[in-house]
Amino acid sequence: MKRIYNILLSLACILMLASCENFLDMAPTNQADSSTCLTSAQDAQVMLNGLIYNLTSSNYYGRNFLLYGDAKGGDMTIYTGGNPGDALYYFNHSASSGSYSGFWSTGYFCLLQANNIINNIEKMKADGSAENLDDFLGQALTIRALIHFDLVRLYGKPYDMDKSSVGIPVVTEQVNAAEKLQRDPVEKAYTQILADLNEAAPLLSKRASRGYVNYYANQMILGKVHQYMGNQSAALTAFENVINSNVYSLYTPNNWVASWTGEFGSESILEFGIYPSERDLGTGSLGCYYMRKGHINAANGNFYASKYWMDIMSPNDVRWGVMDWDHYHNDSSVSANIKARSDYGKDCCYKYSGSTSLAGDKGTSNYTAVNIKVFRLSEAYLLAAEAALAGNNAAKAAEYLNAIAKRNPDYTPWTASTVTADEIYKEYRREFLCEGKLFFEACRLNKTVTFEDNAYYGATVSSRRGLTIDRSNNLCRLPISIDEIHTNPDIQQNPGYSGTE
Repeated sequence: MKRIYNILLSLACILMLASCENFLDMAPTNQADSSTCLTSAQDAQVMLNGLIYNLTSSNYYGRNFLLYGDAKGGDMTIYTGGNPGDALYYFNHSASSGSYSGFWSTGYFCLLQANNIINNIEKMKADGSAENLDDFLGQALTIRALIHFDLVRLYGKPYDMDKSSVGIPVVTEQVNAAEKLQRDPVEKAYTQILADLNEAAPLLSKRASRGYVNYYANQMILGKVHQYMGNQSAALTAFENVINSNVYSLYTPNNWVASWTGEFGSESILEFGIYPSERDLGTGSLGCYYMRKGHINAANGNFYASKYWMDIMSPNDVRWGVMDWDHYHNDSSVSANIKARSDYGKDCCYKYSGSTSLAGDKGTSNYTAVNIKVFRLSEAYLLAAEAALAGNNAAKAAEYLNAIAKRNPDYTPWTASTVTADEIYKEYRREFLCEGKLFFEACRLNKTVTFEDNAYYGATVSSRRGLTIDRSNNLCRLPISIDEIHTNPDIQQNPGYSGTE
């Protein structure tokens, strides 16, 4: 942790004051000590811009965090090894190799930024400032909760599996560079997350927000946190706060595919901007990882939809509209068994290219700078269906499930007597392929995940040790990286990893 904070404390103010194109263009306060650089609402806006900008790092929402949830969830496969990101699919992690330590360092950097905004606004309010800073404070508190929630899911066991087990350092204050913070229990992280969300909720705007956090984003996180804690009734209340607001509306079956070609659609509760001049990863973007290999160049196409996902899709489902054939489909040089697999269905996902024609989402041909949709209204419906069913309200569960399931025109509407938790989960899988969610949900629900390692050339997966995995496997938690251990030797490593491997 000392390594992280030595870097962060020296750079925090500079990076927090970096404004972002397409956010509000405000002149930053002159660079100053991180404890005093926020002196006005204008400063708070600029610092919030910088925080959101850093959330879209390639090590976080800009790519790798979504890739983590997709590659490990069982609905994606790889055509061969040796490509960027395949360590996630293989679960090939150790303290010294494939640790994906960028999640840790970027997460704690963003926490420092959030804490700086929170602590300075609280000081300004205590000093009697007449400026209205509530919305900035609410956004920073909600983002702090989101970061802690993401980190504890990456490094800690699920709450209902072992809430007393070691989680992450919970950080709510500015940290001295000499401090060597230790990991707190999972339960402490969840307690802080709930406290931040509940404090933030009344401070936040209830208007639709383009690129920023509002009350409904807060409620989406709150509902998900309650579900991780097993509080389905509280989760349903939070999700219905979103659904019943009428601020957002579901895409119809006819406009679902086209929704990916535009920014901030009617379902977007929280969407982070990615622009050609800011956070555009080019051929290293999420969309390029998922498009067919060779669509643009040989480096593209690292992950494909597995047959397990295609098996639950009906032929006329509108969601096939963001899928395309892989490059093996019409290639006469490949073997018959590979062609047979390729002919099975469209297995390349183009959500994060805008469309199969690479339209992007900004009315241009820049298909590598597509906004990250963190929460969509569809997720509120499906998680509300799960919560309603758990609360013995099967009729409401069926209603919410049907609202999404109708994207398959051949579906048979669910009723109170036919709706099941398994069907809700299948619909979640249909809807959220390549949106970075499935592995987290599989761990929450204690699902066994099965992988299609033999989809193409076959993959020898020694690190995962088999075609299935569940949350009891220590590999479902990332290791603390060797760099962190070197600077903070007393920090506890996760089970299953040696401290120096």
